[in-house]
Amino acid sequence: MKTLCWMTLVANCKAHMPDIMIIKKRLTLLSASFLFLCLLISGCTPSGTERPSVKFSGQTMGTHYHITVVGPASGEFEVNVDALQSAVDEQLVQINQMMSTYIDDSELMQFNREPVNEWVELSEPVMEVLSISEDISQRSYGAFDITVGPLVNLWGFGPQMQPDRVPGPDELAAALARTGHEYLQLDVNRARRTANISVDLSAVAKGYGVDWIANFLTDRGFDNFMVEIGGEVRVVGDSPRSTPWRIAIEQPSVLAGGARLALNVDNHAVATSGDYRNYFEVDGVRYSHTIDPKTGRPIKHNLASVTVVAETAARADAWATALNVLGPEKGMELANAEQLAVYMIVKDGDGFVDTQSVTFSQLLH
Repeated sequence: MKTLCWMTLVANCKAHMPDIMIIKKRLTLLSASFLFLCLLISGCTPSGTERPSVKFSGQTMGTHYHITVVGPASGEFEVNVDALQSAVDEQLVQINQMMSTYIDDSELMQFNREPVNEWVELSEPVMEVLSISEDISQRSYGAFDITVGPLVNLWGFGPQMQPDRVPGPDELAAALARTGHEYLQLDVNRARRTANISVDLSAVAKGYGVDWIANFLTDRGFDNFMVEIGGEVRVVGDSPRSTPWRIAIEQPSVLAGGARLALNVDNHAVATSGDYRNYFEVDGVRYSHTIDPKTGRPIKHNLASVTVVAETAARADAWATALNVLGPEKGMELANAEQLAVYMIVKDGDGFVDTQSVTFSQLLH
């Protein structure tokens, strides 16, 4: 690819990134996972060589979504984009109403208010997300935990922005006492809290939303598309070039950087987690937004970002968070044990080095 073409693609991708909000020393993208996620349609070729496609975007889950639907290689392709987007928006409203912690009467928030030890019947989607979360919690030895909300809020990274400060030991102990995925019990279609914990699905709900919309588009007869919500992405079928979709992973930078790596992705999902934008500093010490459920404190290792390629966006989303908590050594050891496709960017002095799991290296060949 010529330099001019590459720069044009990167510039076009940046134009679709959410606006950056700067609060004190904290820089936070509206995307929680902040995957530098853009569609790299294999070079700067005339648009006449591409298959017909439609694109639309909107807002959901406190971030933005982008969808591209590609038509068949031959024949007509007529899509009422407004009607399709309205239908997608309706689906996303349903997901929010089930899983949001920002909607007071959402199914999740009602569950969090139920008495301790009382079984509650929940919808199939919520049960599915809880099951995925518990599975990855166990397989990551607790590194992924959907009950860490009290700790996230304590450190000032929750819905209510807090002053940048380090909590005291008593505050930390009190918040830790209200966490623990082992206090969430699941049955076939019901769940209960056996302690005063609160469930927060923000580390997996956007990925699940991507999967939900992907299944929705498939059910409507679309065979080739890309769905992205807040940096979590899933692709199905071919890109407009009749080739695999190309997804770029961002060069770690406080401000949006260029692409460090481009992946050919075929019928898979991609999610990235990192801490190089969402943090604060006190007395020269940097505190990440990623909280270790075991210690209750922000992670301190030198892993800048971790990208996971999986069959579903929900699992990619959750695994990316878990591995980011574990750090480069333990995280990569677990990734290889679980045969996960994982790519890490690790801080090394003033620069970065890359490392990848065995399964991920196979994607590059």
